[in-house]
Amino acid sequence: MRVGILGGTFDPPHPGHFALAQAAIEALNLDEVMMLPVHRNPLKNSKRQTPGKQRMEMLKLAVQGETRRRAPLESKLAISDIELVRGGPSYAVETLQELSHVRHDEYWFLLGSDALREIEQWKSPEKLVRLCRLGVVLRKGQDKSQLLATLPDYVKEAVDWIEMPAIDVSSTKIRQRVLERRSNWHWLDPEVIRYIEEHKLYRS
Repeated sequence: MRVGILGGTFDPPHPGHFALAQAAIEALNLDEVMMLPVHRNPLKNSKRQTPGKQRMEMLKLAVQGETRRRAPLESKLAISDIELVRGGPSYAVETLQELSHVRHDEYWFLLGSDALREIEQWKSPEKLVRLCRLGVVLRKGQDKSQLLATLPDYVKEAVDWIEMPAIDVSSTKIRQRVLERRSNWHWLDPEVIRYIEEHKLYRS
């Protein structure tokens, strides 16, 4: 199988995540996109991060809603708690090592070009690109040639580009709107909204 790995905090999950999954499926001819909530991003301050169990529940609700709306995605979206169970900082290379031991598939790690720019700060990036290829979405305002010029050859050779329209939504923006009591109806699945309100997330 051809499998895309989409990691993130999913705090909360939003249409941008699913647009990337859909674009990756089409561009890379993937059989599956596996969505993995991180336990802790080692490159970001996660002190105010929602507990993993609640992020996992929101992601399940969002995936259920997305598969109802987009039938072609129904059999191609999966969720894994591998990084939540492992605990500690979430390293892509460790996740790919674990997956490769149990599933002998072809893997693409999906990320934005902003994250690709920082890949040499990741744990064992040379080992990572031996375990998978990199499916990269070029972020708005970034130049592909300039970005590639800053990367070592072993990274350049592992990149497959994914075309997708820019979507002006982020989990950070959604959390801020919840804090300010502003509507997120057009961004979030109704069941995710209900979960956020029931558990009073992002209120402080």
